[in-house]
Amino acid sequence: MRPVHPTAGDAPVRIGAKLRASRTSQGITMEQLALACGLTKGFLSRVERDDTTPSVPVLVQICQALSLPVGSLFEEPEVQLVPLSEAPKINMGGTGAIERLVTPRSEHRVQVLRSTLEPNANGGVQLYTVNCEVESIHVISGSVDVIFTDRRVSLAESDTLTFAGSEPHTWETHEAGAELMWILAPAAWSGSN
Repeated sequence: MRPVHPTAGDAPVRIGAKLRASRTSQGITMEQLALACGLTKGFLSRVERDDTTPSVPVLVQICQALSLPVGSLFEEPEVQLVPLSEAPKINMGGTGAIERLVTPRSEHRVQVLRSTLEPNANGGVQLYTVNCEVESIHVISGSVDVIFTDRRVSLAESDTLTFAGSEPHTWETHEAGAELMWILAPAAWSGSN
């Protein structure tokens, strides 16, 4: 059997951004981390900028101070692409709407829907709620009115409206129709792909 001589990849391993994100999300200052690890702020700053690579023992020490598993620094980020042409059509109950789920079905943190609305389309005459904490509507083109129990909010191209999903509402477009993005957080429903 012929021996195999593996070679290391030539792409540098970049862990600095993950370390910085972990530190800042926990509200830990550079000075606090340096004190906890017995390192200098300057050294930690160079590590976070990927200007230097710490030794394995020093990296373990930094990760322990951040309560961060060392292995998580080397995991590939989870990235899922959903081309609009392949996004499944869904029916949210409106009339004159072609709606597509543009985030993966299994995504539970957030849900993004893209709606193409015909002229004079609407979400129904009855006000409804959505099973999410926050709902945002972003107008890509056209205009839409969002109707609540006590008011009507008119949105034009590039406007974004954010409100609680538990707030009763509906919507209607004007003569030009509209193209919208709906962002629901957390996802109103999820399932497997």
